[in-house]
Amino acid sequence: MRLQDKVAIVTGGGQGIGREYSLRFAAEGASVAVADLRAEEAKEVESEIEATGASALAIHADVADEAGAAKMVADTVERFGRVDILVNNAAIYYDLEVGDPSIDYLRRVLDVNLVGILVCGRAVFPQMKEQGGGSIINISSIASYMFNKPPGEVENFPNYAYGLSKSGVVYLTKSMAKTAGPSNIRVNAIAPGVTMTDATRRVVPEAFAEHMRQQAALGTSLEPGDLTGTAVFLASDESRMMTGQTLIVDAGIYANG
Repeated sequence: MRLQDKVAIVTGGGQGIGREYSLRFAAEGASVAVADLRAEEAKEVESEIEATGASALAIHADVADEAGAAKMVADTVERFGRVDILVNNAAIYYDLEVGDPSIDYLRRVLDVNLVGILVCGRAVFPQMKEQGGGSIINISSIASYMFNKPPGEVENFPNYAYGLSKSGVVYLTKSMAKTAGPSNIRVNAIAPGVTMTDATRRVVPEAFAEHMRQQAALGTSLEPGDLTGTAVFLASDESRMMTGQTLIVDAGIYANG
């Protein structure tokens, strides 16, 4: 098992792709703190993991709140003794309001999707530094890159606030990597393509999803589990010489330019 005896925190770990990260990390031998604003869903994932014989801890957490992020790390250390991996997965997506152009909404999205990554990274940094290193994995999106959009009524999707926040994740990943590198803390990112979670089916118009499938070299969209192998690689010692990188996992949308 590639993550044997490691301890991971997965934010937004109670649902969607975050749930799959949590389950896969546990299957690879890690103890997992499932942190989510939706406490009941985090508890459900905790139960799923424990039913396999692995260890888990459900934590109610708001990633944009500094005190809450500090408590998330403290609770994890209290239970498991250390933190080797942080997956900054939590984001405003399921409840994305694609038609809201207001500055207030932009601030809300940036606060969770971008500032929340910095808040959680700062919260875990002292612990990782003290123990001699760790791996931070930030979740970006192909929405952070420009691509051909379908014509018609869905041409303005994705929402500009979401794309802006996720493009900031790419820059922040590089900045965090330079800052944390001397402490043997690696920081990388994953930029998923269209991934068919319940949230995607709720938020993304089917015409847009189909357009993206047609653009992909592999001719398909992703399922949530398709991203977990990349996350395990970045969390494990197999990627020990990688930092500051963003890996695009999109079924080949950008392979076609």
